[in-house]
Amino acid sequence: MKEKFSYKESGVDIDEADNTKKEIYKIMETKSDKILHKKGAFASLYDASFPGYRHPVLVLKTEEPGSKQKLAFKYNRIEGICYDMVNHLINDIIVVGAKPLSVQDAIICGKMNKEVIKEIVRSIALACKEQDCILTGGETSEQPGVIDAGTYILTASIVGVVEKEKIIDGSKIEEKDRVIAVQSNGLHTNGYSLVRALIDKNPGIVNKRINEIPFLDVILKPHKCYWRDFSNIFGVEGLNGIAHITGGGIRDNLKRILPGNIDAYIDLNKMKTLPIFGFIKNEGNVDDSEMLRTFNMGAGMIIVSKSKTADNIINNLNNKGCNSYIIGDITKGSGEVIFENKLNY
Repeated sequence: MKEKFSYKESGVDIDEADNTKKEIYKIMETKSDKILHKKGAFASLYDASFPGYRHPVLVLKTEEPGSKQKLAFKYNRIEGICYDMVNHLINDIIVVGAKPLSVQDAIICGKMNKEVIKEIVRSIALACKEQDCILTGGETSEQPGVIDAGTYILTASIVGVVEKEKIIDGSKIEEKDRVIAVQSNGLHTNGYSLVRALIDKNPGIVNKRINEIPFLDVILKPHKCYWRDFSNIFGVEGLNGIAHITGGGIRDNLKRILPGNIDAYIDLNKMKTLPIFGFIKNEGNVDDSEMLRTFNMGAGMIIVSKSKTADNIINNLNNKGCNSYIIGDITKGSGEVIFENKLNY
């Protein structure tokens, strides 16, 4: 007789997956009248009426939390990595002045663990709710033989909306504008391949402390979301550009919003570099140029504004506990970011 095969014996239990999804639907329940689909629908339905917008523009972005998620799952920081993903997504769309609306997630795993999946969905939904948006749906994909059991890969997409005439895209940046750094709360979601390499070479560093805080707590702190801090400055005249400082550091990300006829001069001596970056530099003997290309170095966002507007923006953010300060100026040039002086650690 030929050997009988089944999907369950091949590694995928459809009944268990269905039960998990039913519990996920309960976690994702919302009273928002924007959500028009029912539980288990093939696709999410979001009411795209935007009262108060004359010409609404949808803002779309897909992101994943990178190799930080490998450390997060290893050390059971599931909630934190979900916040990382959502907060990173939101930061990417608010740089154009957008309001976050909805998130769709995807969870890819080798073997579905119902409790882990529920914790992931619960955490993503909570992270969305805290920032005035909704987890509207997603996908959970079990792929035995492709991904090892116990491994989870997260990704998500976001939709936001902005008034067309209020889009912030950097096109208004001009000579004599000021460059403002907005402090990060740590590594956010970039540079973790380097960090993991340091840990692999010297596992003992996970037991060290940075200003009395355990190393793991410092590096796995969730990516700061700037939506609530920034929401009151989007209407400020003279706010000409915002850059989210992710992979590539200040130079590569600030260049993304600069017109081709100006340069940004950054005084590195004015940067308020966080202690974790000095620790990584010393532990890995990392050059400053590599640090600046890999990490945000303490600046999670960079804002470019007219000189007369800069103090207003800084005061507004500082009053919310979002430490901000001037680190440079805009001059004539060719779309480059130029560093002056050296970092302080």
